[in-house]
Amino acid sequence: MADGSGRKRTTSEPRLHGEMLATSLLAFLKGCNAYGYQLSQQLTESGLPQSDSGTVYRALRQLEGSGFVSSFWDTSDQGPARRMYSLTAAGELFLRTWIDALDKYHEVLTGALAGFETTTAPTESAGSEEEVS
Repeated sequence: MADGSGRKRTTSEPRLHGEMLATSLLAFLKGCNAYGYQLSQQLTESGLPQSDSGTVYRALRQLEGSGFVSSFWDTSDQGPARRMYSLTAAGELFLRTWIDALDKYHEVLTGALAGFETTTAPTESAGSEEEVS
């Protein structure tokens, strides 16, 4: 299965979709207005799981329908007009709510993984310690 960048994607690779994709797009728009293509590039460059451009554009339309982003046609550059997206006050509130939830998830997962890592951490072998005579 191809992922929009032409790269083959296996089903075991994580994908960014749903509210995680929406939240990521809103976070990028918090800094400045952007075109859909720019946002798609930022997602790829940030190291997040792959998301094809069609999925990004659908998410942006859904965010606009929900009132979290607004868009306008930018005709200032040479070439065809492009749709520019910006964060609305409702989108900023939604983003803040999600950031709070993600902070809580991070706290819970960190605690859970700390207990797991403690029980599965390799122990140092006795032979690696220097003997004192």
